[in-house]
Amino acid sequence: MNTKICLLFCLLIGSTVTFAQNPPSSEDSYEKEYQKRIKKERLYGVYIPKDLADSFIELNRLIDRKSKAKFKNRSESEVARKLHFSLGRWIIHNWGFYGGSRFSTYLNQIGLNHPDDMAKFIIVSYHRNLNRQKLKVKEQVEAFQAQRAAEEAERKKKAKVIHEEKRKRTKQ
Repeated sequence: MNTKICLLFCLLIGSTVTFAQNPPSSEDSYEKEYQKRIKKERLYGVYIPKDLADSFIELNRLIDRKSKAKFKNRSESEVARKLHFSLGRWIIHNWGFYGGSRFSTYLNQIGLNHPDDMAKFIIVSYHRNLNRQKLKVKEQVEAFQAQRAAEEAERKKKAKVIHEEKRKRTKQ
């Protein structure tokens, strides 16, 4: 019995590697592949939501009743923090946030560009939806943008100049 399970596991791992896509060799081929991906309803057999409401429908389909009740009864900050590395990672990977998808394009259009922000936005919005609260999409997006801008400013402030040159202007 253990041999059969091991063989099945090896077969699944092997098929995953076999079907993995080679990275594009140029910027043009990347752009062509990206344009194809963002129009697809499915990537690697996984349904890709078209917008936020569609993501709620898909999450309702994927999450069992007991887990959904636990999720709903936790605080918003707790689910956002605790589920980032489980549900959040699943969302980022399976809904194509790094390689591009129709859902990531939708999220880009509303102002979210970082995959981690996208996942957290979906988790928080889904929690609010289950609890019949206003989603406050604009406010959430603005908060993510402000946080990213503050992090970028802090990173630039701490950055060190590696090399600096001064040029003398010659008179002509």
